[in-house]
Amino acid sequence: MNEKAQYIIVIYLLTAVAYLPLGILYLLSDLSFYIIYYIVRYRRETVRHNLELVFGTSDRKKLQETEKEFYRHMCDCIAETVKLLHISDKEVDRRVEVTNGEYIDGIIRSGHSVVLFLGHYGNWEWVQAIIRHFKAPLVGGQIYKPLHSRLMDMVMLKIRSRFGLECIPQDKAVRRLLGIERDGKKFVIGFISDQRPSGRILHHWTDFLGQDTPYVVGGETVGNHVGAKFVYLDVEKTSRGHYRMTFLPVVPDSSDNGPDPYTREFMKMLEKTIYRAPAYWLWSHRRWSRHR
Repeated sequence: MNEKAQYIIVIYLLTAVAYLPLGILYLLSDLSFYIIYYIVRYRRETVRHNLELVFGTSDRKKLQETEKEFYRHMCDCIAETVKLLHISDKEVDRRVEVTNGEYIDGIIRSGHSVVLFLGHYGNWEWVQAIIRHFKAPLVGGQIYKPLHSRLMDMVMLKIRSRFGLECIPQDKAVRRLLGIERDGKKFVIGFISDQRPSGRILHHWTDFLGQDTPYVVGGETVGNHVGAKFVYLDVEKTSRGHYRMTFLPVVPDSSDNGPDPYTREFMKMLEKTIYRAPAYWLWSHRRWSRHR
């Protein structure tokens, strides 16, 4: 079976699942939690190791509660992501509350583009719904790292373009964003900037969650090229299937003379978000497997 046929079959099956009400999908999520956590034990050692690094081992009961809540949330995120293949704008607006959207409109009207920093927190696949809350004309998009499986990459591109956002591969980001500026347009582009940098040699390090952590600088580099403003998207999970997303200016400490001040300030802001409700960050990635 060729790749195109596989894609059609996968999309058809996922769309059929997406027609189910979210209440039913959450029942499937509950079942998935028991399978993934107790039977498959997906990355249990990695999650526990990361939690112990950040929070220590003095309160094992609380650690285990956070660990289980993380897996429940992860299963919910999978269900919610599939639901994007069949969900109305009205339903999304009811579930994704966006505050301070006028702040973005003001930046665009002032003649600047926006580099939007965010992390793997809450449900980052639902973040694309924020595009519905801007009034100023702009190009909305997100930078993404193509998946190793081309089939799954095509599936996720379809899901991630639900609201018309442009999905820009990492290796084409600079050229595309400079092109938007040359065309006289302004953009709001999301950079999920809490992942581990690729490459064998890591040059940029900071303290994050109490750990010596390498970080990526792509968002700040591109933003400086075009005179963009840097904004952080603070995400709160207010209840199951409901999120509040708030735009906050990224303002480095005036006494900070270190490199990449906006990226490091973003990481401080994300750190506060994680400490507020730890279970909703992506603890299953191997964030601290490399050392300086």
